[in-house]
Amino acid sequence: MRKDYNLERRKYVIGGFIILIVAIYIIKLFELQVCDDKYKVNADTNAFLRKTLYPSRGLMYDRNGELVVFNQPAYDVVMIPRDVQPFDTADFCNTLQISRETFDKRMSDLKNPRKNPNYSLYSPQTFMTHLSAKDYGRLQEKLYRFPGFFIQKRVLRQYNYTAAANVLGNIREVNAREIEKDDYYRPGDYTGDLGVEKSYETYLRGQKGVEILIRDAFGKIKGKYDNGNQDIAPISGKDLKLSIDIKLQQYGERLMQNKIGAIVAIEPATGEVLALVSSPTYDPNLLVGRIRGKNYKMLFNDTRRKPLFDRAIMAAYPPGSTFKPTQGLILRQEGIVTPSTMYPCSHGFICGRLKVGCHAHGSPIALKPALQTSCNSYFCWGFKHMLDRHSKYGTTADAFEVWKKHLVSMGYGYKLGIDLPGESRGFIPNSAYYNRAYGEGRWSANTIISVAIGQGEVLATPLQIANLCATIANRGYFITPHVVKEIVGVGLPHRLHEKHYPTVDRAYYNEIVEGMRMAVTGGTCRRAAFGDVAVCGKTGTAQNPHGKDHSAFMGFAPMDNPKIAICVYVENAGFGATYGVPIGSLMMEMYLNGEISESRKYMETQMLEASTTGYPRTFISNNKPKPYTESNATKDSIQ
Repeated sequence: MRKDYNLERRKYVIGGFIILIVAIYIIKLFELQVCDDKYKVNADTNAFLRKTLYPSRGLMYDRNGELVVFNQPAYDVVMIPRDVQPFDTADFCNTLQISRETFDKRMSDLKNPRKNPNYSLYSPQTFMTHLSAKDYGRLQEKLYRFPGFFIQKRVLRQYNYTAAANVLGNIREVNAREIEKDDYYRPGDYTGDLGVEKSYETYLRGQKGVEILIRDAFGKIKGKYDNGNQDIAPISGKDLKLSIDIKLQQYGERLMQNKIGAIVAIEPATGEVLALVSSPTYDPNLLVGRIRGKNYKMLFNDTRRKPLFDRAIMAAYPPGSTFKPTQGLILRQEGIVTPSTMYPCSHGFICGRLKVGCHAHGSPIALKPALQTSCNSYFCWGFKHMLDRHSKYGTTADAFEVWKKHLVSMGYGYKLGIDLPGESRGFIPNSAYYNRAYGEGRWSANTIISVAIGQGEVLATPLQIANLCATIANRGYFITPHVVKEIVGVGLPHRLHEKHYPTVDRAYYNEIVEGMRMAVTGGTCRRAAFGDVAVCGKTGTAQNPHGKDHSAFMGFAPMDNPKIAICVYVENAGFGATYGVPIGSLMMEMYLNGEISESRKYMETQMLEASTTGYPRTFISNNKPKPYTESNATKDSIQ
C-alpha cells in the first residue's frame, strides 16, 4: 500500500499549531500572573485603601534667617468611585457651598480620559481642592453621610512678606504632560511654577508617604493594616536659604513703585543676588489656593503692566553708556589705546557725515576722564580704530568677531545661568548678522558705530549689566549669579561657586574702577555719593525709539573690598542721573548702612513719590498677610 506523504506532513502542521497555541496561553498566563500586577492591584484595592501622605514642602528663609515662605494646612475632597454609594447630592453641594451644575461638571471631568487620564474606579480621585476652614469643618461633621468620599490633608503656601513674587514663584496643580514625564506626580498633585518654586522643585517637594488601611467584605474601613507597620512616613522637602535680603528687596520694590524697570543687586565676591526687583510686581498671596486660577488669569491679561514678566532677567534693553566700561576693557586688551591715548570730542564723534552726539566736557580726552564724563566720541573712535586695523585682524568682520568674543566672555549675548526659569540671553550681533543685513564686505565700523556706546543692535538684561559691574568690582572675575544661598543639608551645585574669568587681563580692570570712581567724585554720577563710602558708578541714558529714553545706572561700593554691585534700569525715565543713579545709591546705602542718612531723606522721598508711568498710585504693604481667604483676591494688590 502506498504511503500518503501529504497526510504525514499535515500531522506535523496540526501539531505545530497546537504547540503554538499552548505556548501563547502559557506566555499570556505568565504575563497576567507574574508580569502584570493590574489584577493584583485590583484585588488589593478591594482589601486595602492606600492613602497618600503628602510631605511638608520645604520652607524658604532669606540670607539673614527671616522666614519668607511657609506652609499652612489645606484640605482636598477625595473620592474612590467604586466606593461611592447613593447619597443626598443636594446636602453634599450645600455643605461645600457649590451648585449642582458644578458638582455634575466635576464628576464628568473626573471620568473624562482626556482631562483625567489616570481615572480608575479603584484609586482615589481629587474632587475638590483647597477647602476653607469653614467648609472643612462642615464636611467633617457630615462625612459619614457621603460614602466613598474622604478628606485629604495637604499644605498651602503662605508668605510673610508681600515682596519678591518674581523670585519666589508659586505652586499650581500639575498637568497631564508633567504627570507623564515624572511618575512622582498624580492628578491633583502640586508643583512649583515660576521662580525658585519651579527651579528647586525636586528639593522642595520631599517624598510622599503611604498609609494602608484595611477594608472588610463590605468595603468599610476597619483600621490600619498590620497595625501601621507597613505604612511609609513622608519625608519633608529641603528648606532653602535664599541669598535675597528680604528687607532690601522690599525697599527696592518701594523705590520702583509707579515705575517700569528693574533692580539687580549682587554680592560680587559670591555671586549671591541680594535683591531682584521687577516693576510692576504683585503680591505673591494672589497666587495661593483656590483663587490662584482667577488671579493668574487677571495678572496674565494685564498687558499694560505685565506684572508676570520678570524684567530683571527677561527684559532685553539697550545698555546705553553702562556698556562703555566693556569697551574700555576691550580697547586696552587689544592694544588699541593706552591710558594716555586721547581722542577729540567736539560735542560728538564726527567722521564725514556721521555724527554721534555728546555733551560738554574737555577735549581731547583719555580713557578715565571718558568714563567720568561718559564721552561718546572716545569709545566710538576707539571702536572704529579697532575694526579698521586690518593689518592686525585681516578684515572688519574678523575684528568684529574678536570684539564680540570678548563681550561674550564678560557675560553678554548668552544666558548667565541664574537659578531661575525664563532668563533671556540679550543680544550681541556677530559679523554674519551684519553680512545678512548689509552684504558681505559692505559694512564698516561707521555703519555700526552705535554699538560702541551700547545702542544699535546691542541688548542686555539688567542681570547681565549688574554682573558686569560685579566683574569690575572683583577686578576681573564673576561667579554665576544665584538667588539660593544654600539648600539646607545639601549645599549648592558646584557651578554656582565656580569663578569665570573674561578674556581681558585683570590688570586693566583697575583703570576702569578708577574711571568709575571719578564719575562719582566729579562726573555724571555725583548723586551716587553717600557718607564716607567710596562709591564707583556709571550712568546710562539709553535711546528709546518708542518714547522717552531709559534711565540706567550701574555701580558698586565700597571701591575696595566691595560688598554690593547694582544695576538699576527705569524705562522711559530720561537721563541716567535722574532716576537710575539716586535709586541705585539709596539701595547701596540701605544695604551697607541699614538706613538712609538724614541729609539724603529728600532724595528718598523724591524716588518713593515719583511716577514715570501715569498708572494709578498703589501702596506696597509691609504687613504680614491675613490668613488665606477667597476675599484676598484684589487687583489693588498689583504694585
